[in-house]
Amino acid sequence: MRAATTTRRRDIQLAYLLLAPTLLLLLTVLAYPVGWEVWTSLTDLSPLKDGPPAFVGLANYRAFLADPEFWRAAAVTVVYAAVTSVAKLALGTGFALLLARPFRGRALVFLAVFLPWAYPASVSVIGWYWTLSPPIPTAYSVLMGNIKYAVDSAFGGGAWAFVSVTLFNIWRGSSFIGVFLLAGINAIPPQLFECAVLESKSPWRRFWLVTVPLLKPFFALAVFLSLAMAFADLANVWMLTGGRIVFPVIGTHAYWLAIRGGQFGAASALSLMLVPFFLVVLLVCFRIFDPPEGTGA
Repeated sequence: MRAATTTRRRDIQLAYLLLAPTLLLLLTVLAYPVGWEVWTSLTDLSPLKDGPPAFVGLANYRAFLADPEFWRAAAVTVVYAAVTSVAKLALGTGFALLLARPFRGRALVFLAVFLPWAYPASVSVIGWYWTLSPPIPTAYSVLMGNIKYAVDSAFGGGAWAFVSVTLFNIWRGSSFIGVFLLAGINAIPPQLFECAVLESKSPWRRFWLVTVPLLKPFFALAVFLSLAMAFADLANVWMLTGGRIVFPVIGTHAYWLAIRGGQFGAASALSLMLVPFFLVVLLVCFRIFDPPEGTGA
């Protein structure tokens, strides 16, 4: 028992030693920008202000917490991230299950599934913008204009832009999650699926009782990556809305404050407001990915 504990301790020390260069690189690359942003959020730094920035403490955070527009932007951001994550997870799972079985033309289907993620987003987003909001008269511009008018009339101004960004995020993200979950399925020993076929003839039952538990770590990481991509989807949101904040999202709102308004302190505080939410999601995903000893996987 003592020898096993000693061996495990040595393995852990060796692992930390091997990770030391990577950790040092991450601290060098990330520590300064993150530290600078945290410090900036505690000041009134602005290029429009004469003199050095003044330390204001938590005033920027308190101002946002008391601002109804912030809570509206936070709600829209969370809804956007949740809707896209659920849709990407559902479509990605379907893609992975489809590609897990050999069939004629599987390589072409795999290419079609993976192409949205592999193709440069800067080019794809332009195609989506021209399709959903045609800037010039085309054969379908009247149809898309009527759809946009109907959606905005039913749900309010900016609803069509919200739908456009959501569809693009789902289209691109489900491609990545599908390939990611396919790698997880391929990592599972095929004997387990063969035993599941003997236990139950229902594909739906085998999916819930065998496939989902075995893919739980991959689902957890896929959810976190999906949320991270949704919250950091500034460029796509900005281009699909034509550079306008037609519906409030935390990323575009922070960009507007910093670049357009010159309020670096307030923008830094706004971009850091969702960090606690990210930490909670990361903790939950980590507990699912690596549960404590003595608990079920």
